[in-house]
Amino acid sequence: MPILSAAVAVVGALCLLDLLLMFGVIRRLREHSGMLSRISGLGDQMPPVTGLAGGDSPAAFSATTTTGALVTETSPLRIAAFFSSSCPACAERVPAFADKVTSYGISRDAMLAVVQHDSGPLPAFLDQLADVCQVHVESNGGPVGEAFQVHAYPAFCVFNGHGILLASSEDPSVLSVVASATPAAQPAGAR
Repeated sequence: MPILSAAVAVVGALCLLDLLLMFGVIRRLREHSGMLSRISGLGDQMPPVTGLAGGDSPAAFSATTTTGALVTETSPLRIAAFFSSSCPACAERVPAFADKVTSYGISRDAMLAVVQHDSGPLPAFLDQLADVCQVHVESNGGPVGEAFQVHAYPAFCVFNGHGILLASSEDPSVLSVVASATPAAQPAGAR
């Protein structure tokens, strides 16, 4: 009989321990649910991938492309895309980006892809980008990324052709704004 009492006491203690652990797990799940609901409170909007808001222009920059061309903030860019060689999502989105920009028929000179790369071999997707747009390779925290205030990769920015940001996103579907936005006449006093 003492063995049976000891066994019941051990099982009871284990159940009590399990119950305490379960309360801890439930509390943690509630905290995480709260965090997720705050994040999802953004609706379909994701946090911005750049520090630029619609209507803003990038800071002054100068970039030399892989073909030796010079691109500056005064270049008539319609699309600027930012990729990182250490970002798996970037490599996955390059084909969609290339397909979209090809379908819009925008001049190669009106598009710039900036690839953040610090060390090692250049990413395989660089050639695919070079086929459809101008490409600039710079290290992390480089001057072009800083001028556009990019803080997430990949980042896709659509401009009006006069340096004014129309839209930006981490999803290449934002590029559809290009199809609906025709470059307006340059306002007086604009660059």
